[in-house]
Amino acid sequence: MHAELPSRPFTTEQARAAGVTASRLENAVSTGLLRRVMHGVYLRSDVPLTLDRKLAAASLVIAPNAVACDRTAAWIWGVDVHVFRELDDLPRIETVVLSGGARTKRSETRGGERALLPCDWTEVDGIRVTTPLRTAMDLACGLNRREALAAADALMREHGFSHTDMARMLPRYRRRRGVVQLREIVGLVDPRAESPRESWTRLAMLDFGLPQPELQWWVTVDGVPTYRLDLAYPHARIAVEYDGTEHHSRPEDVARDLARREWLREHGWTVVVIDRSAFAPGADTGWLETIRAALAHAQRPVHRVYSRP
Repeated sequence: MHAELPSRPFTTEQARAAGVTASRLENAVSTGLLRRVMHGVYLRSDVPLTLDRKLAAASLVIAPNAVACDRTAAWIWGVDVHVFRELDDLPRIETVVLSGGARTKRSETRGGERALLPCDWTEVDGIRVTTPLRTAMDLACGLNRREALAAADALMREHGFSHTDMARMLPRYRRRRGVVQLREIVGLVDPRAESPRESWTRLAMLDFGLPQPELQWWVTVDGVPTYRLDLAYPHARIAVEYDGTEHHSRPEDVARDLARREWLREHGWTVVVIDRSAFAPGADTGWLETIRAALAHAQRPVHRVYSRP
């Protein structure tokens, strides 16, 4: 089928024009020959999904007068919020038109009207898209707390806007739905988080009443930074690590993690390792209680016994 399809993104209609039926298209997606990159837009699996190709995909379905926003804008900027929810299918492309503009009626998109200032959006290769800062602020209002924090962490990490930038924009969201959550996220966002689940882990710890942990903390061995921890309370020697399938599933990764954690435990560290199951309903209490107990143990006063001369 690859020979029948272009190396650039294409729509269902374009595939049909090339003689590829809807059933063959779905079969190609299910077998991995094609991937669905946006709602109603496909790309051959052997073609890298670069920023240029993301923009080319967006140009197929986003009207010229519309602005890509929310999860679609985040995806264009390199932060795939759809993965956070592990969706089986992509939602419709999210766009808005500027106040007073005609709303788009394309079936692949959904959206409405939004009061955007010129500084809220930019144009990249002919596609209007909300800036990373504006995208983070909008998502912090609209997503659930865990996904909102993960998106804001990632967008700040990838695009370098600051807490000051977010705080400066915050008054414009007064009375907007989700503004209470937005205010909280602005105070919590941290670009040092390197994955969505690290952001989720940090939020769960804070919600449980634990202190703010350090992120990406280096443990030195003989003065050399050797082991980097996802989250840590270094003075209490507590390490909290999230094992994702992407970086912790290969045998060599598992062996390296085991050796590192054995060294840490031998040198007085409490190591708490969690995976995706830790976020199932009711599953977080155990590991959070372990951290709380370890912190309490580390903070116990030292009782010294002095012998009389």
